[in-house]
Amino acid sequence: MDKIMLQSKAGKSITVELEKLHKNNITTFKQKEEDLKNKETSIVSQKNVLSNEEFEKKINSLRKEANEYRIKRRDLINSLTKKRVDAQNKLIKAINPILADYSKKNSISMIIQKKNIIIGKSELEITDDILEILDKSLKTIDLN
Repeated sequence: MDKIMLQSKAGKSITVELEKLHKNNITTFKQKEEDLKNKETSIVSQKNVLSNEEFEKKINSLRKEANEYRIKRRDLINSLTKKRVDAQNKLIKAINPILADYSKKNSISMIIQKKNIIIGKSELEITDDILEILDKSLKTIDLN
């Protein structure tokens, strides 16, 4: 399954899309963190100029904004994780009929993931065949 995720066209498209989303999130996170640091520096530099009430208001506002950022960041990370799991599930659903058809055509009574096998004949390995069939039938998987 890992080989199919890494080497199939659909698996590669999943990886590329998830990496794009991750990079966009990282860029957004860095910009927001920089913005928050600049605001903090600005508020601290105004500490002696502002009244205590005004200073506390600005500090509380900054804390609220930082907390909202943390929540948004967590939500985006969770969303990306969910998209990864959903995409993998879609790929598995696409592979199942291929495996069923392949096993029927080749009179195979059982297909087991390679990671669950301790010793086996190398000619029983069908991953490359399945990979070839999958690449012909499924090029990409939509993450949305």
